[in-house]
Amino acid sequence: MITTTGLEVRYGDVTAVHKLDLELPGGRIYGLLGRNGAGKTSLLSALAGFLKPSAGTVSVDSRAVFENARATTGICLIREDGGLGDPTDKLRDVLDMAATLRPGFDSGYAARLMDRFALPPKRALSGLSRGQRSAFGVVVGLASRAPLTMFDEAHLGMDAPTRRLFADELLADYLAHPRTFILSTHLIEEQSPLLEQVLILHEGRLLLHEDLDELRTRGVSVTGPEKVVDDFVFGLTVLGERRLGPTKEVTVYGGLDDEHRQLARRYGLELGPVPVQDLFIHLTGGVP
Repeated sequence: MITTTGLEVRYGDVTAVHKLDLELPGGRIYGLLGRNGAGKTSLLSALAGFLKPSAGTVSVDSRAVFENARATTGICLIREDGGLGDPTDKLRDVLDMAATLRPGFDSGYAARLMDRFALPPKRALSGLSRGQRSAFGVVVGLASRAPLTMFDEAHLGMDAPTRRLFADELLADYLAHPRTFILSTHLIEEQSPLLEQVLILHEGRLLLHEDLDELRTRGVSVTGPEKVVDDFVFGLTVLGERRLGPTKEVTVYGGLDDEHRQLARRYGLELGPVPVQDLFIHLTGGVP
């Protein structure tokens, strides 16, 4: 169980996280979403014990995290900037260090992941491309088998096949060795199949925390003849629309009640799901 009470993270006059109260049960995959500057990295750093909260508390399984080795050995945060060692360190040496710090580290699994991501163990960190550094962070994070494992934009620099490999490995190892994952990502649609619950931060505040399936019900697409669709969505909150000849698709926010769904069937309108990314954009204030 991850718990924060009145958590604040401040940098001088700037407050990155505002009085955040959270209770996250263990054994799930959470998505942490937010625009740039929303406070995601600050929150993850506080959860990992990398920084002292300016106010409030952070605990994992009822143990305070900051300056508590007993708690932090069970937490692994792979940051966007890497931070895995000195640039001259060889990858194999970084893995050896990780094995000494994480009681559950699986060196055999790490070796298999190194092969799958085509990472040479004798190469130095400085010799990796950005995508390779991200892949190596994934290796360290997954092989740590930490009860709480967090990835802060772990996909940066990865090409599409490598991102798919990351998603496949994370899901397979989660099923084989259940634990808690928090994924901070801007690739909302690509990584949403992994997520069970979603947290949206906006300007340092928790805007939403709910099951992904529940979030999906907040929007619906309506497709059919243009005039019929326009009449149908009158008075509803429209997020966007597209036209293709005489056909029009409109995305509405707020879901539809039974009466609207019956009308849609009566007039032959097609109802469909809305991408989570579109809902996220709407909830955080639309396109900048």
